[in-house]
Amino acid sequence: MAKRVDDQDTANAEPELSYEESREELNNVVRQLESGGLSLKDSLALWERGEELARVCEQWLEGARAKLAAAMDERQGEASENDDAPF
Repeated sequence: MAKRVDDQDTANAEPELSYEESREELNNVVRQLESGGLSLKDSLALWERGEELARVCEQWLEGARAKLAAAMDERQGEASENDDAPF
């Protein structure tokens, strides 16, 4: 029996593909699906791959948003500490 991977562990794991690689492959999947001519089985396999790639892209974007928010919070905290400074 295969070991079930917890969704939370998967969400916290670093994606294997870079954002750019995932986005490019996702674009290729969409092009293939839009071109048609595929069997139902092949179309479903591509759709599933596209869903996986979209999740990877979203992971990267969420990570970037979190880093930006943390940097902005840190910068805001530093600005609050220097309220007496003229500039």
